Amino acid sequence: MIFLFKIGFINITWIDVLDILLVSYLIYQFYKLLKGSIAVRILIGLVLLALVYLAVNLFQLKLLSTILGQFFGVGVIAMLILFQQEIRKFLLLVGRSQVFGDDNFWASMPWRRSGKTTKIDINSIVEAARALSSSNTGALIVFARSSEMKFYAESGDRLDAVLSKRLLMSIFNKYSPLHDGAVIISPMGRITAARCILPVSENDQIPASMGLRHRSAIGLTEVTDAIVMVVSEETGQVSIVRNGVINQGLSYQELRTKLTKYLSERNTSIREVEMEAAG
Repeated sequence: MIFLFKIGFINITWIDVLDILLVSYLIYQFYKLLKGSIAVRILIGLVLLALVYLAVNLFQLKLLSTILGQFFGVGVIAMLILFQQEIRKFLLLVGRSQVFGDDNFWASMPWRRSGKTTKIDINSIVEAARALSSSNTGALIVFARSSEMKFYAESGDRLDAVLSKRLLMSIFNKYSPLHDGAVIISPMGRITAARCILPVSENDQIPASMGLRHRSAIGLTEVTDAIVMVVSEETGQVSIVRNGVINQGLSYQELRTKLTKYLSERNTSIREVEMEAAG
């Protein structure tokens, strides 16, 4: 074993440095996941409680030490309960890792480099967006990619219908019982379900001007590789959301171009999306 340096009686090796870097990276990613949510305050409370526990042990306060010791004795279970949503989101992010994700790692293989074409009727989507926008009718349309989005589809009403402009307009009609929620379109180009419930983003950087539709679109794309189109009920603006990054105020030509591109290409990293949105 090659030693780098020595601190007292501790020998530091390359393996120790790698171990520290990996743990630091995981802690940083978990912090980014918690940032902006109420879970951060819970985490700070737990850290302060741990410091109190150390101080109690130092001053040998036996009764308080026993009580706090019992609490930390079930620390793993308590963490699973307190951070249930954050842990689930973290595991979802790991599952769609940009290293081994469906459309990134495997698409880089020589036998998978051929251009991918979408089976979704983009013309129907753009024409429906034009009609909905002109009447200020709100809409939320999810384009599933590597998965069928069964969990979210089951929260609404199953349709399994052929995609068309008229059907989308009928679903999002203000007097339709299906208009309140999201429509999910499968990778095969069929409308899987309507009136679906999507997770709302907890990102505190989202402008207050964005309503529940936009927050739901951002929330879903933060944890899945889906593409979401939003039509604002207030302004009629059309937006596209991918990897938690929103492109607002798109023209119909821009909408067509982005949908064609996003639904045909491999997944890109969040950093690439942010650079594209900034440009």
